[in-house]
Amino acid sequence: MPSRRQVLGFLAVVTGLAFFGTYLKFFRRSVNALSAAEGAPVMKLYPLDFQWPVQEPFIFFAYHHDRYPKGTHALGPDHHDFYARNMGQDFEPLNGFRMYHGMEVPGFPVHPHRGFETITIVRKGYVDHSDSMGAAGRYGEGDVQWMTAGSGVQHSEMFPLLKQTEPNTLELFQIWLNLPKKSKTVKPHFTMFWSEKIPKSTIEADRVSVNIIAGDFEGQRALNPPPDSWAADPANEVAILILTFDKDGKVKIPKSKSEVNRMLYFFEGESVVINGKTVPGKHAVQISSLEDLEITSPSGAAEILLLQAKPIGEPVFQHGPFVMNTREDIVQTIQDYQRTQFGGWPWKEHEMTHGPQIERFAKYPDGRIEKPVKA
Repeated sequence: MPSRRQVLGFLAVVTGLAFFGTYLKFFRRSVNALSAAEGAPVMKLYPLDFQWPVQEPFIFFAYHHDRYPKGTHALGPDHHDFYARNMGQDFEPLNGFRMYHGMEVPGFPVHPHRGFETITIVRKGYVDHSDSMGAAGRYGEGDVQWMTAGSGVQHSEMFPLLKQTEPNTLELFQIWLNLPKKSKTVKPHFTMFWSEKIPKSTIEADRVSVNIIAGDFEGQRALNPPPDSWAADPANEVAILILTFDKDGKVKIPKSKSEVNRMLYFFEGESVVINGKTVPGKHAVQISSLEDLEITSPSGAAEILLLQAKPIGEPVFQHGPFVMNTREDIVQTIQDYQRTQFGGWPWKEHEMTHGPQIERFAKYPDGRIEKPVKA
């Protein structure tokens, strides 16, 4: 039986996600409105903050970079770090980090999703995953989790502070990729891309390396996405690439086969040159996919994430953690969740973590356990 604190925490999560979803919908609509009003721009710049602008079929992009202190035996910060925080709704980076919806451990306790996919790329630190399918996992330090919410799933995403003698830094991207109407009620699915297996192209002569999360680059193809993903069909030209430049690095990415939405996120570095134009750091770049893309880094090291995909082209109606096509779909989703809880919650805690040991693993709904194999 959950405690009163757990129940209140869960309600806070659902309420908080609904509020954050309303903001997300407005922000996404404002970016797409620019595209519709002005046509496909040669280049448009947007400053980067916590939430990054996206284009359809991507519906949300958050960049988490939290400098957590040493962890306690409970895998969270010391309680003195909770002072002056809006616990349960802590999105202000006080002392360099946020607790988000976590009450003891930072992160996002159990909450539901339906109708889209989450792609979580963890560059530093760790994430503990648990879900209503009975699946679980700990991943980080370059790993990627790709989850299809489909017909509905509850999951928690907690950020355990596993180091008790030194600070714990967390850096991750979370991307929401929409599903077409035909796939919005497919069976939920999740897969893990261990960092050791993610294809990486290193061009030493050009001083650049590319992690291929989705799509292809220089003849290398990414690992297979979930079977019902919009990315599973190569015709949709979905690409997620992380490009890392040394000083004077350069890369050329060919134009797309058809017109797709393409965004660059220049998140590390002073400046780069994109198709002949100097772009300052901490900016997103909306750029046409119908011309070759050339990027150089004459000012020093730099990192850029590329998102591109063919739009789905269907109505999007989003309410908090649910992304459907119509208001009626959302009403049905809420009724389904109230009736089924999307399978319920089989775990003992709403802020579920997986112990103090630093060990990555994935436990799938069929009970199969997978661990990364060193390259």
